[in-house]
Amino acid sequence: MATTQAPEQSQMDSMPQLKPQEISFPLPKALHTTAHIHLTFLETCAMVFLSTTTPGDSAGSVASMGSFVYAMPDRTNPRAAISTTIYTATSVEYTTRIAKILARRMGVPVYVGCSIDATALELTVEEEMEGLVKIVETVMERWGKR
Repeated sequence: MATTQAPEQSQMDSMPQLKPQEISFPLPKALHTTAHIHLTFLETCAMVFLSTTTPGDSAGSVASMGSFVYAMPDRTNPRAAISTTIYTATSVEYTTRIAKILARRMGVPVYVGCSIDATALELTVEEEMEGLVKIVETVMERWGKR
């Protein structure tokens, strides 16, 4: 009869502690639009998935995956970040902007998936920027608490 042993402490320390966080809040100045953030902070990187819902969205409908971007801080210039697009959709500029901001502020590589399409939501530039600022502030607040 085989017995199972508990993993050694060194093995447990090297295993990632996955504690995904899901956050929702109304987008500033965008009436009836709710932003949804799914965060997973790993030891060497962060994964962020962003989407929005509006009251007219069907609960059973499948939303587009959106764009998926990888960004990392630039070692030669701390005020910059390097990014590459893994999957392109209509929200690629918005996704790239958020990925670069988060990579630069966190100091670690970041994977960002985003299906927020400011054009489809008919957001003005001010509304889009306020939403971006709120998203970045929320993610950075959680990053500081990890």
